[in-house]
Amino acid sequence: EISLLTFPLVLGKGKRLFGSGAIPAAFKLNRSQASTTGVIIASYERAGEIKTGSFAQRQPSEAEMERRRTWK
Repeated sequence: EISLLTFPLVLGKGKRLFGSGAIPAAFKLNRSQASTTGVIIASYERAGEIKTGSFAQRQPSEAEMERRRTWK
């Protein structure tokens, strides 16, 4: 289980959560809550193998292409 606290601020370049030698793994969210100051508290557990997919977009329809041409 991994528990993460995410604070609503930015300091410099940040810090990596895992080192470069970390073995890739999938996780699922068990529970989460937000504090009154905006801190997000989240708990994750291992969820088996990583499932890969694609972020490639489909070719837009002709109607979408026309909408884009006339959009100002």
